[in-house]
Amino acid sequence: MITTAQMNISSTDTLTTAIHPVRILMAAGGTGGHVFPAISIADALKREIISVEILFVGTRDRMEWDTVPKYGYEIKSIWISGLHRRFTLKNLLFPVKVIVSLIQSFLILKSFKPVVVVSCGGFASGPVGWMASMLGIQLVIQEQNSYPGITNRILAKKADRIFTAFEDVANFLPNEKITLTGNPVRGSISKADPVQSLKIFGFSSDKKILLVLGGSGGAKAINDIMTNNIDQLHNEHNLQIIWQCGRNYYDDLLKKIHPDQYAHLRLIPYIDDMPAAYSVADLVVSRAGAGTCSELMNIGQPALLIPSPNVAGDHQVKNARSMAKSSAATVLNESELDESFLQTVVGFIHDRDKLNQMRQAMLKIAKPDAAKTISKEIKTLVRNSEV
Repeated sequence: MITTAQMNISSTDTLTTAIHPVRILMAAGGTGGHVFPAISIADALKREIISVEILFVGTRDRMEWDTVPKYGYEIKSIWISGLHRRFTLKNLLFPVKVIVSLIQSFLILKSFKPVVVVSCGGFASGPVGWMASMLGIQLVIQEQNSYPGITNRILAKKADRIFTAFEDVANFLPNEKITLTGNPVRGSISKADPVQSLKIFGFSSDKKILLVLGGSGGAKAINDIMTNNIDQLHNEHNLQIIWQCGRNYYDDLLKKIHPDQYAHLRLIPYIDDMPAAYSVADLVVSRAGAGTCSELMNIGQPALLIPSPNVAGDHQVKNARSMAKSSAATVLNESELDESFLQTVVGFIHDRDKLNQMRQAMLKIAKPDAAKTISKEIKTLVRNSEV
């Protein structure tokens, strides 16, 4: 049975690293769902260990290459990418990339000499994690989803510890290595002052507010169903709406729905101030990526989840079902949107008791101290390696 980590290490109990810093390597990349948890863990490790040196490994053509340095960490690259499901000429390069990335990983590990490698998923994690295990370096996995990606499923056999956010992951990874910690999320994610947040969006407190999230790239199915129902939601049901449509869809939606005709609609390509958006929302409509799910849990935000069917292992569906099983969220599949979206949104957003039940269920399964818990566990591994 998975149990939440119970740590007895005092926050003032630090490692003796006066001569040499503790070197920890973070392998993560591809998407924010992998990169931001890794950054959160790295930040927690800096608070937990007096003298620690952290290095990231990723790829040059994905978001980590620009994002990680902005948080003050050095990053090195390896030449690796995913294998396309359909045959493409790029797939012919994949075996070469694997060999080159393994060699690059070997050189980085031998040069940096980490005592622990932390794999948070993504392309770069595979070669680095596998080579670390071959070199006898302690390997830690942080799996964000209820259904693990192929990289972490492969590495799990060689890992020393596995940190997870959903209990269901025990069906796919070695149970004896698992600790249920929750997902580390961006430290800035919290609920802001609702009065100030209402002013930011120009909304009033006497009308319900719907927050619609499709991610930075946008979600076509969510944008389509919102386009079809914007008149009913805004005019008939008198909702105030914050709609993050994604940069890829913003220009087309401006032409389709003419947002200036809706006084209480804020159509936004990407929301920079998420704490403000969360603080005013009565109900959130969102995809079911692991990072978003964890944020919703930590702030106790009632949600209608519309999982993407176009992700590896169908992991968003599994994330959403896991939350629905705890009564923390309601799930609609894309195939159900035309029939059920409008009545589900309207039914929930005006049901105060139901929203409060969902809010309490979210908070019950939340793990807001995930990064701190993981950093303490990693510190224990470091201590054991010094014995």
